[in-house]
Amino acid sequence: MTSDPLSPEGPPAAQWRAVSVRYPFAGAAAVGPVDLAIRRGTRVLLLGASGSGKSTLLLTLTGLLPHSIPAKVEGRIAIDGVPIETRPPSGWAADVAQYFQDADRTLCGMRVEDEIAFALENQAVPVARIRNAVAQAMEEVGLPEAWRQRRTATLSGGERQLVALAATLVQNAGLFVADEPTAHLAPVAATRLHRLLTEGRPDRTMLVVDHRLDGLIDAMDRLVVLGPDGTIVADGEPRAIFREKRSLLAALGIWCPAAGDLDEGLARVGLCAPVAPLSVADALAHLNPETAPPEDLARARPIVAAFVAKASAEAPAAAADAPVIAALVGADCAPFLGPVVLRGVSLSVRQGEVVGILGANGAGKSTLAACLAGLLPLKSGVREGAKGGVAFQNPESQFVGGTVRDELSGALPRRMDNDERERRVAATLDQWGLAGLALRHPFELSQGQKRRLALAMLTITDRWPLLVLDEPMAGLDAAGAAALSARIDDLRSDGRAVAVVTHDMDFALRVCPRSVVVAEGRIIADGPTPDLLADADLCARANLSEPSSAAARRWLQATKSW
Repeated sequence: MTSDPLSPEGPPAAQWRAVSVRYPFAGAAAVGPVDLAIRRGTRVLLLGASGSGKSTLLLTLTGLLPHSIPAKVEGRIAIDGVPIETRPPSGWAADVAQYFQDADRTLCGMRVEDEIAFALENQAVPVARIRNAVAQAMEEVGLPEAWRQRRTATLSGGERQLVALAATLVQNAGLFVADEPTAHLAPVAATRLHRLLTEGRPDRTMLVVDHRLDGLIDAMDRLVVLGPDGTIVADGEPRAIFREKRSLLAALGIWCPAAGDLDEGLARVGLCAPVAPLSVADALAHLNPETAPPEDLARARPIVAAFVAKASAEAPAAAADAPVIAALVGADCAPFLGPVVLRGVSLSVRQGEVVGILGANGAGKSTLAACLAGLLPLKSGVREGAKGGVAFQNPESQFVGGTVRDELSGALPRRMDNDERERRVAATLDQWGLAGLALRHPFELSQGQKRRLALAMLTITDRWPLLVLDEPMAGLDAAGAAALSARIDDLRSDGRAVAVVTHDMDFALRVCPRSVVVAEGRIIADGPTPDLLADADLCARANLSEPSSAAARRWLQATKSW
């Protein structure tokens, strides 16, 4: 599909012509052929399922593929009309600011202020300007001044992502390219970033890959969708694509705004919004309880109620008399070689229970989860119960094998019968959508595929009565998220206990009947997830946002007389 031809205003900010990419030893191209042109000053969202080639396409823009990452790249790529091969990748630094999917690829292990200043120092920007730019970037992304001298290695995954984003935004380049910039960000931080991306320089061109659509998509000018073969299958105005191509996107396992389900349901009874909605509030705006005809409200209520019910946890809460699998009593928790971040924590997880661990970046969620699993020793207090298995924020931390199949096989008991081992591995590959990747090296996978493999390694065995999943949604497409939800439900049914650290409030509401909220150096709330996320004061105190279905829940309250 050819996209956005040359405009009379001049050459595009970025352009790919008949571009295809094939990695060494791969049987097929990872991307392409792709024809895509992006006008200056436009904001473009690139969507696609995991493994569709989104990150690969971004890496070709400045020539990192093939100069730094081996691959065969065919076709022509240009920035502002200049072929990229006329400069080395570093030669485009003043024109393109690029945020990578893994924040650690942007960072160098220095102190926070040095990380943010690094790109400007390389461009010989005067010291006074660097100082001012660093201060402004820290303020924009919400980094406290007290962090200036902190080593990035001491920060949480979400905090490192904020520093990497500040280090990218401070460059103030005309073209900003971001690969999943909100994957590990708490909702409030993600909202702040969305505002920065969409309210900055009006002449700045943006190309963003992200699975978190709510709060971002309504500020995008254009949506480009890659299919499973790495070619463009849809391109146009976001509202039109999400309504007209919804079935295609769903079939490809691609995220759509939460409002799409509600819009589709209302359409079945002839009450869909006159303009395709990008938020739940948009989907219900024409059904104002004070002005809409009563018969329309009455017809809409079952649809909205079903939408709200689907968005909430369906799994039953653990029985009050179920055995406790693991517990912390009066625990003081600290990261490895770090200071105490949580004090006096008491938390228990029962057999067959799924518990969400919610909080802002740096609140101590991962530290709490690692202590609950017995991975980190307590500074004081008591831990009771069986050890837990942990799926880390960075899935690469778990990989030791040469192939995907080796990783799964190695996670099983050594004495397992070979036939049973092969059967279990094959079933797990199918279960997590990895069957076609069995012989690939784990580091060759996309970030979403790596995430699925890390989760599959943890769940393939019944060794762990407690499983701790740290940001399991990061990098997952819609199909991967559905598989994760189903697997968590299977684990609960099997009597396992599952603790889920997540910034995705929709996911927490859907899979975690119970959650704890971490803030102020302790657990400040513990209870049913729907009740916690409906508490506006609590969410504000912990820097949490409401789930996308909250607007529908309020609409139901306002129309309960109908």
